[in-house]
Amino acid sequence: MTALKATKPAQPGTAYEHDFYTWTQEQGARLCAGDFLRLDLANLAEEIECLGRGEFNKLVGAWRVVLRHMLKADHRPDRWTREGSFAIRIHRNEAEDVLTDSPGLTKRMAQAVGRAYGIARLEAADETGLTLKTFPKICPYTLDDIRSRPFPVDPDDTTA
Repeated sequence: MTALKATKPAQPGTAYEHDFYTWTQEQGARLCAGDFLRLDLANLAEEIECLGRGEFNKLVGAWRVVLRHMLKADHRPDRWTREGSFAIRIHRNEAEDVLTDSPGLTKRMAQAVGRAYGIARLEAADETGLTLKTFPKICPYTLDDIRSRPFPVDPDDTTA
């Protein structure tokens, strides 16, 4: 028979691993009530860090779509569509919203664009049928290009 290892008694409440939603509600209520001694600090810290990473990943995702469509516009202008212009506008707006809500991410813009470009390059090659080497290995666009280069939606549209 194997001896059981002594463990620290569980904190009252729902375990993080068993019911994440209920755990979040309990932790929020404890914070609001000032019941700091019963907080699950290790998991709370991990979740807070995860929230920050999620915001960064949203920014990367938005720039990825913008860059993919910019590459497609530049390398296959004969196949450029109105849909591509809309995609650029929509995802630029999403990226700007993330930056407005989390201005601290502005200092990580170059890193976000670098991550986004690597994936955008692969997607552009796949979607255009062009070889991967057609697309520069390093992002050819400035932050200003990415944020505001015009891509008209309608023939008489001169706005970005």
